[in-house]
Amino acid sequence: MAKETQNVKSYSSRGLELTERVVSINRVSKVVKGGKRFRFSVLVVVGDGVSQVGLGMGKAKEISVAMKKGIEHAKKNLIDLKKTGQTLPHPIIGKFGAAEVLMRPAAPGTGVLAGSSVRPIMELGGIKDVIAKVTGRTSNPINIAYATMDAVKRLRTPEEIYRLRGKERKEA
Repeated sequence: MAKETQNVKSYSSRGLELTERVVSINRVSKVVKGGKRFRFSVLVVVGDGVSQVGLGMGKAKEISVAMKKGIEHAKKNLIDLKKTGQTLPHPIIGKFGAAEVLMRPAAPGTGVLAGSSVRPIMELGGIKDVIAKVTGRTSNPINIAYATMDAVKRLRTPEEIYRLRGKERKEA
């Protein structure tokens, strides 16, 4: 399994300037009567660097076609990443399969302290300061990326939590 990071600029249908980053390229084979047939699966993260981030998987016989499919899939799955300043609003654990990712807010200037699959999601989502740790029983980059997206989807800002509880925020 080859890992690669690559940035490419393009424009989404929403009018955002998006950056794509390849998280992993995996060559898979299928044994048939005539021999082996090789295909590629590519995991791509797309984001605007401010608050929009998406994750997509593309599969094809050629890497370039698989990347295009992954980018299109990621653009369709863009979500708004909730943040407080340049960090996360609260600690959270994301789960997907055997993968678990613990993410905690960090002080300004800390940077993105995260593994290879979590880092592009945080950077392209506009998070500048975060501490992340993969705590699950897997090192599969695909499952780790999906666990990170699970955590990002479940983030809530303090204003949302107050509104859901039916309370008003008191300023100190």
